[in-house]
Amino acid sequence: MDEQALLGLNPNADADFRQRALAYFEQLKISQDAWQVCAEALAQRIYSDDHIKFFCFQVIEHQIKFKYSEFTEVQQQLIRETLVTWLQAQMLNPQPEKTFIRNKAAQVFALLFVTEYLTKWPKFFFDILSVVDLNPQGVDLYLRILMAVDAELVDRDVVHTSEEARRNTLLKDTMREQCIPSLVESWYQILQNYQYTNAELTCQCLEVVGAYVSWIDLSLIANERFINMLLGHMSVEVLREEACDCLFEIVNKGMDPIDKTKLVESLCQVLQSAGLFSIDQEDDVDFLARFSKLVNGMGQALITSWTKLVKSGDMKSAQDTLQAIEAKVALMLQLLIHEDDDISSNIIGFCYDYLHILKQLSLLSDQQKANVEAIMLAVMKKLTYDEEYNFEHEGEDEAMFVEYRKQLKLLLDRLAQVSPELLLASVRRVFNTTLQNWQATRFMEIEVAIRLLYMLAEALPVSHGAHFSGDISKASALQDMMRTLVTSGVSAYQHTSVTLEFFETVVRYEKFFTVEPQHIPNVLMAFLDHRGLRHSSPKVRSRTAYLFSRFVKSLNKQMNPFIEDVLNRIQDLLELSPPENGYQALLSSDDQLFIYETAGVLIVNSEYSAERKQVLMRNLLTPLMEKFKVLLEKLMMAQDEDRQMALADCLNHAVGFASRTSKAFSNKQTVKQCGCSEVYLDCLQTFLPALSCPLQKEVIRSGVRTFLHRMIICLEEEVLPFIPSASEHMLKDCEAKDLQEFIPLINQITAKFKTQVSPFLQQMFMPLLHAIFEVLLRPAEENDQSAALEKQMLRRSYFAFLQTVTGSGMSEVIANQDAENVERVLFTIIQGAVDYPDPIAQKTCFIILSKLVELWGGKDGPAGFADFVYKHIVPACFLAPLKQTFDLADAQTVLALSECAVTLKTIHLKRGPECIHYLQQEYLPSLQVAPEIIQEFCQALQQPDAKVFKNYLKVFFQRAKP
Repeated sequence: MDEQALLGLNPNADADFRQRALAYFEQLKISQDAWQVCAEALAQRIYSDDHIKFFCFQVIEHQIKFKYSEFTEVQQQLIRETLVTWLQAQMLNPQPEKTFIRNKAAQVFALLFVTEYLTKWPKFFFDILSVVDLNPQGVDLYLRILMAVDAELVDRDVVHTSEEARRNTLLKDTMREQCIPSLVESWYQILQNYQYTNAELTCQCLEVVGAYVSWIDLSLIANERFINMLLGHMSVEVLREEACDCLFEIVNKGMDPIDKTKLVESLCQVLQSAGLFSIDQEDDVDFLARFSKLVNGMGQALITSWTKLVKSGDMKSAQDTLQAIEAKVALMLQLLIHEDDDISSNIIGFCYDYLHILKQLSLLSDQQKANVEAIMLAVMKKLTYDEEYNFEHEGEDEAMFVEYRKQLKLLLDRLAQVSPELLLASVRRVFNTTLQNWQATRFMEIEVAIRLLYMLAEALPVSHGAHFSGDISKASALQDMMRTLVTSGVSAYQHTSVTLEFFETVVRYEKFFTVEPQHIPNVLMAFLDHRGLRHSSPKVRSRTAYLFSRFVKSLNKQMNPFIEDVLNRIQDLLELSPPENGYQALLSSDDQLFIYETAGVLIVNSEYSAERKQVLMRNLLTPLMEKFKVLLEKLMMAQDEDRQMALADCLNHAVGFASRTSKAFSNKQTVKQCGCSEVYLDCLQTFLPALSCPLQKEVIRSGVRTFLHRMIICLEEEVLPFIPSASEHMLKDCEAKDLQEFIPLINQITAKFKTQVSPFLQQMFMPLLHAIFEVLLRPAEENDQSAALEKQMLRRSYFAFLQTVTGSGMSEVIANQDAENVERVLFTIIQGAVDYPDPIAQKTCFIILSKLVELWGGKDGPAGFADFVYKHIVPACFLAPLKQTFDLADAQTVLALSECAVTLKTIHLKRGPECIHYLQQEYLPSLQVAPEIIQEFCQALQQPDAKVFKNYLKVFFQRAKP
C-alpha cells in the first residue's frame, strides 16, 4: 500500500497529505484487486494505526456495495474468510478496537449478510456465534452486527427501492424461519451471563431485543422468563433505562386487544409492587423521562385496545380496558405535572388520547370530571415560564420550551372539546385572581394568565372572531376578561413577555372594541408610547409595529376620531434612517413598512373629503420624495462601494415605503376616488430617473419595479405614459435575473390593458427579445449550475411572455413584426417545445402553439403559416415526446403532453381532413409507424372527446419508446 498516502488518513495530517489519501481511496475503489491488499492487512493485522484499519474496511465496504456481483466465487470466499479471521483475532486482542472501527466492521458484516444470507451464507449467524461464544469482546461485536443488520432491514429513515424492500421482506421471513429462535436464546444467555457483571453489554443486548421485537414473534420475548428478567433490570440503576426502552418496544408491538390489555396489566402490577409508581421518591430525571415514555406507551396501547374492542362490539372487555386506563390516570398526572419538561412532554400523548375517550362518552363520572379538572390545572401550571428562561438571547433550551408549550396548547384545545364550560370557568378564575393584584405578582404568572385568555380564542372556536356575540354566558365571560385586561393597567408591567402577550391578546380579540369602543384611546396610547412602539426592547418595538398595523386595519371604522392625533404621534417613526453609520433608529426598515401601511390605512379609510385625504397623503409621501432626490444625487457621486450600497439600500427603502402606503387602497376606495392619483404620479416621476443610475443597479431596479407593479394596479391607465421610458432603462445592459424580473411587469401590463398597450408592445417587442436572446446566447462554463439555472428560468419567462401576448388576444404584436423576426420567434417556440428537457417550458410552448394555430391556422391565416404547421408544429408534437428526456412518469411532463394533445386537436379542428390525410399519407409513414397504428391514431384524433385523445396519446408514446 502507498504508505505516504496512508499518512493523510490521520485527521491531524496537513491538507496535501489528506488530498493524497482521498485520491488513493478513489484509486483503490476502482482498482480490480487492490481490495485484496486491504483484506490481507485486516486479516493479518499488519497495521496498528486505527485510521488505516478503518480505511481498509471502507475499501471492502465499497467493493461489497458496488462490485460484489462481478467477483468470482474464490474472491467472495476470500471476503467471508477475511471477516471471520478478523473476528477471531478480536477474541485474543488484549484491548478491544476503537468504537468507530467496531461499528464500521459491523456495517460491513451486515452488508455481506444482506448480500449472501439467502444464497451463499445461510449459516451467517451460527458461524459468528460459534466464533464469539460468550467472550465479552466477541459478544460486543455480535450485538453491533445485529444492530447493523436491523438498520439495513427495517430502519425507517433509510429510503429503500421497491426491489430492496422486497429483498428485506424475504430476508426477515427467512430469518424468522431459520434463526430467530436461536438468536433470541443467545440474547437470553448474554443477559443472564452479564446482567450483574457487565452493564455495557447488558444494555447493548437490551437495545437489540428492543429493536428486533417490532418484527419477530412477540411470544419469544413476551414470556415469563424474559419479562421477569427485564422487570428485574428495572431495579438495577445502570440497566433500568435500557430495560424501560425495551419494555416500551414490547408494549408498542401490535397484538390482539384482550392479550395486550393482559400484558400491560401484568407489567403494571409488577412495576407498581416494585415501588416504581412512587414518582416523588425518584430523583433520577433521565430514568423518569424513559419511565414516562413507557407509561405513555402502556396508556396509548390500552386506549388502542379499547377503541378496537368498542368497534368490534365487545363492550364487556372494553369496559375492563377502560377501568385499566382510568387506573393509570393518577400516575399520568404525576408525570404530567413533573417539574422536568422532558418527563412531562413524554406523557402528553397518553393524556391527549385519554381526553379523546372522554369526548366520546355521553356522560362523565365524578371521577372523570375531576380528572379533566386536574389535567387542566396541570396544563395551566406547566405553561408557565421558569426563572431561567432567557428572553434576550433565546437558545436551545428556550426553543425546546416553546415547542413544549405547543404540545400543551393541543391539550388545552382537546380539554375545550371535552368541557368548554369548565375550561372557560377555570381560565376566568386564574385570570381574575392574577390581575386583581398584578403589581405584586411575578411576571410569569401574569404572562400565563393573559396567555390563557389568548389561547381561549382558538380553543373555543367561532367564525370570523365573533367571540362577543351568540352564546351569552361565554361572550360576557370573555368581555369581562378583556375589560379587565385593558383597564387594569397591566400593560405597564415591566417585563417584555407580559407586554407582548398584552398586545397579542388585544389584537386577537379586536372585535371586543366594536362592542366597547370607549377603550380604544387607552389601547392606542399603549401602542404609541414606551409600552409599545417606543419600548426599550427592539423585539417588542418590532412585534408591536406589526400588531399595530393589524389593530388599525381591523378597527378602521372606529379610528376616525383619532386619525390626525395618531399621524402626528407616529411622525418621527416615519423618518427615513440616513445611511450614516452608528445611527440607531427606533424601528428597522422592515418594521417601518408596517407603520407606513398603517398611516395609509388611516388616511384612505377616514371619513375625510378627497381633498383632505390628498393633503394628508402628500404630507406622508413628500418627505420620502425629497429625501430620495438628495440621496440619488449623493449616490451618483459616491466613490466607496460600501457607501454606494448603503445609499442604494436607503433609496430602496424610500420606494418600498411609498409602495406600502398604496396597499391601503381597495376596489371600494380607489386612488382616484381618494384624490391621490397626483401624489403617486409625482412619486413615479421622482423614482423613475433612478433607473438610469449605473451604480447598484440590481437593488434600485428591483425597488422601482415593485413600485411600478403596485402603480399598474392602483393608477390603472394613468401609469401608461411612464411605461415606455421605464422599460427602455430597464432593458439597458441587463443580466438574466433583471430580464426574468422585468418580464412579469410587461405580462401584467399586457394582461391588464390589452389592446391599449398594443402599439407600445409592438415597438418594444424586438428590443426585449434581442435582450433575452443576447443573454441566452452568452457562453457559460460547462458545469456552472447557477448560470444554467438562470438561463432555464429566463427561457421560461420568455415563453410566459409569449403566452401572455397570444393569450390576451394580441397576436398582432407578433404578426406585425418583420417576416424574418416572426419566423425567428416561431422557431424559438418550436425549439422550446422539443429541444430543452424542461417540461414546464415545454408545456407553455405547446399552449402558445395551440393558440397560434387557433388564431392563424384557418384558411384566412397569414401566408405560409399552414406550411409552417405541417413542416414544424406537427413534427414537434411527435419529436418532443419521443425524446429520452421526456419522462412520462413525471407529473409536469404529463401536463406538457396534455398540451401537446391539445395542439394536435386544434390543428385537426382548423385544417380538417387535410390534416388527417397529411398524417396518414406523409408524416406518420416517414416515422415508420405501422399502418394499423396510423389508422388507430387518426381515429383517436377525430374523437369529439378531447380526453379520449389525451389518454390515447400517452399510451401511443409509451408503446413507441424502447
